[in-house]
Amino acid sequence: MIISVAIVIGFKSSISNKIIGFASHLQIEGFSNYESMLEKPLRADDEFITQLKKRKDIQHIQFTAHKAGVLKTENQIQGVILKGVDVNYDTSFLHSCLLEGNMPNITNEARTDQVVISSSLSAKMNLKLGDPLRVWFISEEDKNARGRKFVVSGIYNTSLEEFDNAYIIGDIKHVQKLNNWERDQIGKVEIMINDFENLEHISNSIYKQIPYNLTVSTVKDKYPQIFNWLDLLDMNVAVILTLLILVASITMVSTLLIIIIERTNMVGVLKALGLRNRSVRKIFLYKASYIILQGMLWGNIIGLLFYFLQSRFQIISLNPENYYVEYVPVELNPYYVLALNAGTFVVCLLMLIIPSYYITRITPSKALRYE
Repeated sequence: MIISVAIVIGFKSSISNKIIGFASHLQIEGFSNYESMLEKPLRADDEFITQLKKRKDIQHIQFTAHKAGVLKTENQIQGVILKGVDVNYDTSFLHSCLLEGNMPNITNEARTDQVVISSSLSAKMNLKLGDPLRVWFISEEDKNARGRKFVVSGIYNTSLEEFDNAYIIGDIKHVQKLNNWERDQIGKVEIMINDFENLEHISNSIYKQIPYNLTVSTVKDKYPQIFNWLDLLDMNVAVILTLLILVASITMVSTLLIIIIERTNMVGVLKALGLRNRSVRKIFLYKASYIILQGMLWGNIIGLLFYFLQSRFQIISLNPENYYVEYVPVELNPYYVLALNAGTFVVCLLMLIIPSYYITRITPSKALRYE
């Protein structure tokens, strides 16, 4: 049970953190009927952003802009999305995903041509660290292709195909120039919050605080297929825990019945000496409780040992193309360990009450002749 819960919690946490690290918890953007990647510009110094920065449930606010284009080399062509970020963008997640190189050196002054690309794009387009690359964009006004030359400063890998196959990360000033925006215009306001459990509540609260022509999207709204899949894991672990508790309970019922049958003669003696059925049942329930606790002790040792070894050394690896992670992630809360132990002990003990009534059917006259 401990291993199952640790793996499921770790898996959900690992995937969620990757998506949130790349896309943030919340995104504020303008209403649009476009089916393309064209964004309606917002003002970075708007009054509602100033008010949002005063909220205690918001951890960080950053500005981004996206522009769809075509990455072309001599032999390959690939549709990509340039994600422009500003100097205040939280790059801690991308730094953790970097395989080689560095993040673009973005400043408030000059525009940098440095970008980071994914390892999958690097392999497809045969691009290496320091190589130049050219991306072509379509202008909204004149519909002409406009090329931009970049330099690969870093290569990242999130193991999430939705990001790795599409995004290159660069300076937001490129997107502003391509869209003919002013320096204070942005595409999206990305928000990181302090408590992911209150995501929907905070989202609704922020929606009431922003202008009517803007909307708030949560990370679950942006990537529902992934989060719905992660939610299904809760049902899987519930089924696993139920089956394991049933197996443990049935095993303990069989064990108790065997102990009673083996001690039939002793039960007869105790009853002949005047001990009541209730008192005799308590003796066997105490014995069964000791067996349960002994098994739980070894179960905790094995489960926690697996958790320690896997979290420290990543012994069990996975195919990131199928599971989005390179190894089995584990995460455990002391509360869950205590709850599992308490719940297992109580359920198993309750299951033993009914078979313990078998003692009431044993009479001293027959039990003393039992061999």
